[in-house]
This record gives sequence, structure tokens and C-alpha cells, in this order.
Amino acid sequence: MAEIKATIITIGDELLIGQTVDTNAVWIGQELNRIGVWVNRRVTITDEADAILNTLSVESENADIILITGGLGPTDDDITKTTLCQYFESEMILNKAVLKHVEERVKQSGSTLLQRNKNQAMVPTNCRVLFNERGTAPGLWFEKEDTVYVAMPGIPYEMKGLMMQRVIPEISERFSLPAILHRTQLVSGIPESVLAKQLEGFEQSLPAHIHLAYLPINGFLKLRLTAKGQIVQRIAHELDQYGMALENKVRDFLVAKKDISLQELLGEKLRKQNLRVATAESCTGGYIGHLITSVSGSSDYFEGAAVTYNNRLKQRWLNVPEKILMVHGAVSEEVVTAMLQGVLGYLNTDVGIAVSGIMGPGGGSEEKPVGTVWMAAGAIGNIRTRKLQLRYNRLKNIELTANYALLLLLEYLKDIDK
Repeated sequence: MAEIKATIITIGDELLIGQTVDTNAVWIGQELNRIGVWVNRRVTITDEADAILNTLSVESENADIILITGGLGPTDDDITKTTLCQYFESEMILNKAVLKHVEERVKQSGSTLLQRNKNQAMVPTNCRVLFNERGTAPGLWFEKEDTVYVAMPGIPYEMKGLMMQRVIPEISERFSLPAILHRTQLVSGIPESVLAKQLEGFEQSLPAHIHLAYLPINGFLKLRLTAKGQIVQRIAHELDQYGMALENKVRDFLVAKKDISLQELLGEKLRKQNLRVATAESCTGGYIGHLITSVSGSSDYFEGAAVTYNNRLKQRWLNVPEKILMVHGAVSEEVVTAMLQGVLGYLNTDVGIAVSGIMGPGGGSEEKPVGTVWMAAGAIGNIRTRKLQLRYNRLKNIELTANYALLLLLEYLKDIDK
């Protein structure tokens, strides 16, 4: 069976200059992968007709499906629809069903219907209109020389509605798609290059339709086995077998046997062991608590956070002795240990995390340069600590500190669960 390849084109100057993060392409890629469509390329281009026309011409040579987001709105810089009309040698006509929908949505919002709004009901004659229940700009489905082109609004909420309600079902029906399955494992504590060297023999043993990918993510590494095939049960069985073999090879560094975030994994462990957690945060400013509470249902196990950025609060809220702060400094093993003991007592939880560090770009010293972090995790009478020496910018250092702190608590939970 021939592989069905897709190109995702996102249009917008705001994406190119970094004003807006392109989350559309990531989400679309994930959804296409679920149904067996392989994303061959992702392209981001400017709001200019020539750029759109040239990109469509190039990508049509390599893709069976081209999905486009952006430029379908009512403003002058939204030129995708008119450019598509030019590319497909078409003309614009009024779609009365879309116009009625636009009029109803504008009326519901209490706004005045403008000509710009009415223009959204103008569509190319040779496209099939995909009704957009979440907005006023319809999706547009074209077919040319065995390639499917779909244009959708750039607003993520609207795009996702069209994808799930219209595009995915129609692509699934239009193409004969193979199954694409994954098995993912999380590892930590070993450099990617070292692990890749150790897994050379394993990779060489993989059949042609299965491959291994290394995906580094802020302090840990995802190992993803991907298989393609026509018979789901067969490739699922193969993946399970190779997944177990991979697990045996990385056992000493294994964090999780599935594709899951550290905060989700922590939540599962805490719920399973019926434990409640709290955090005492200095350098991360509450970011660890934010990660934990980003998981639905985290109120089952998260008690709260003490964000003690100032030493005075470390003493007042967490009972960190002034002498320890004076002798060892805020960024020290002694202080994070005292912070952890303090928050466990203050919030009366079973386990906790405490961190203190220098995130930069200023604030470092010869003894404690920027990127120095101390963290503690565990319970009263069983606290483990770790020192980090990070080397990135402030935001990256905060993200890494949070992930390493979650990992430290996960290590503790794993040990007490044995």
C-alpha cells in the first residue's frame, strides 16, 4: 500500500516573526498520524499571494493531501481565499447558506453586519464548502490531479472543529490508509548520544517498517517506536515485542512505559499511593505547582504551594532558621532541606518538593554561578536532595528545574513503592 503523505501549510506573518506560536501544525500532525497519514512537510509562509502560489505548486509535487490554515478572515491581509481562487482558476460566488450563517452569528454577537462579514460567504466556484459551526469562515475543499487541498481558518478553536467534524472523516473515507502505531518510553539520567550508542544493535535489529526516534524534552528523553502496516493487530503485536526488548535495555533509566508528561505520571503515582503533595518554591516562582495543577483531577493529591522567593518568607512561612541562611546561603542543600521540612509541616502533606536556585542572567557568583540549583523531595525522615548546574537562559532553567524536581519526587515514590 502506498504511503499517504501530507503537507501542512500555515500562513501568517505573525507566525514567522514569532508573535504567535504555531500550535495548529502540531495538532494537525498529531491528528493525521492517528488515522495513518504521514506528515511529510510543515511549511510556514508569509501573507503574500506569490508565497502561497509558489508553495502550493511545490508541495503538490510531493503530497497527496495539503492542509492550509490562516488567511480566511474578513480583513484586508486575509488573502488565502482569493489566492486559492487564482491557483484553481476559479471565480468567486456567493454561498447563501454561509451568508445566512454569518448573519446569524453577527446578530447573536450584537454587532453590525458589515460588507467584510458578507464577503466571508464568497467562495470559489470549484471548491466544496465545509460548514464551520464555530466561526464565520467556512473551510474549503479542493481536488486537483489526485491531490486534496483543504483550507481552514487559522483560529485554533475553529480549525479543530472543522478537522474533527469534517476533514478527518472525509480523508479517512477518501483514502485507503495504513495503521501508524507508536510505543513510547520515557528515560532520564543518560545523555542521548550515550544511549544511542548503547542501542545501535537494537536499532539495527528493527524491521524496515519500524523505526526508533529520540525526542529530548527538558531533562528527559522520549524513545518512540513507530510502526506502519495494514493489519493493526500484527503491527501492534510486533511493537509490543520490540517495546519490551527496548524496556529491558533502558531499565536503569526508565521513568515511564508510555507517552505521558511528568506531571501526569506524578499524579498517577500519588493517587495510586494515596499521598498528598505540596511544593516550596523559590527560583521557580510557583511553576512546579502550575505543572502539577495543569492535570485534571490534581485536587485529589495537590495541597498547595509556598512561593517563598524572599528569604524573609522562607523564615516566616517555612521556619527556615536564619542561621542556615546566613551560613549556607539560600541556594544550598541545607536550605532546600529546611524548606521541604517546613512546607510538609505547614501544609501537613505526605510528600513534597522544594527548590532554590539562580536562574539568571544575573545573581550568580564565583562560588554559585548562574544555573546553580538545589532541590529536595520526599517526606519527613526520608528526604533526598540533588544539585544541578544548568547553562541555559532564565526560562529554560526554570523549566528544567521544574522537570528535574518532578523526576526527583518520582524516584522517591518509585523506591518506596518497591
